[in-house]
Amino acid sequence: MKRALVTGGSGAIGSAICRALAADGHHIYVHANQSLDKAQALAAELGNATAVAFDVTDGDAVDAALQTILADGPIQILVNNAGITDDAVLPGMKRAQWTRVLDVSLNGFFNVTQPLLLPMMATRWGRIVNVTSVAGIVGNRGQGNYAAAKAGLHGATKTLAIEVASRGVTVNAVAPGIIESDMTDGVFDKDAIGRLVPMKRAGKPDEVAAMIRFLTSDAASYVSGQIISVNGAMV
Repeated sequence: MKRALVTGGSGAIGSAICRALAADGHHIYVHANQSLDKAQALAAELGNATAVAFDVTDGDAVDAALQTILADGPIQILVNNAGITDDAVLPGMKRAQWTRVLDVSLNGFFNVTQPLLLPMMATRWGRIVNVTSVAGIVGNRGQGNYAAAKAGLHGATKTLAIEVASRGVTVNAVAPGIIESDMTDGVFDKDAIGRLVPMKRAGKPDEVAAMIRFLTSDAASYVSGQIISVNGAMV
């Protein structure tokens, strides 16, 4: 049994990821920040799971939480799924909007991933998947902060993949398009989806989770440093 940590595990995509990894027999750490009750409910549903809460932007809080987790053994599967949006066109964007979005997605990736690397590498087997976005590939009006954060994760993914490749650890990014979730509810109506997505529908969280389930399996042992889109042929 391997131990997996999914940040942002209480949301629509995160919970689908947790369920997919639990189906492979892993022990799941379901992370939340403000929605601990949802993480606890999901952990109870999964059975072999533990809910954890910390703010990924608070390095000291992350270190304390991870040391508690690592006391029971290394994390061998890490899915960095935590992220937020706070949209505005760049001429009207406030500094706090820019900083907060990058802090969660990009600095949060570092704060969570870095302390887990040496214990993971020591096992000679590891899987890291960063959940990014189509916005990080092609941009999106009003999401300069979000696109910058996700594009930064693409660069970090490729670099880390090179650094840990000889230790049996793979690092990939999954870039969803328009997926049914709280983040997209009310943002894209049916007509907009029809214009933007060649498949004429929004994706489902389970479809993102299925890709991540593959990337965290033994079958994906030679797949690393890749940005894999799940977006219905948008790009």
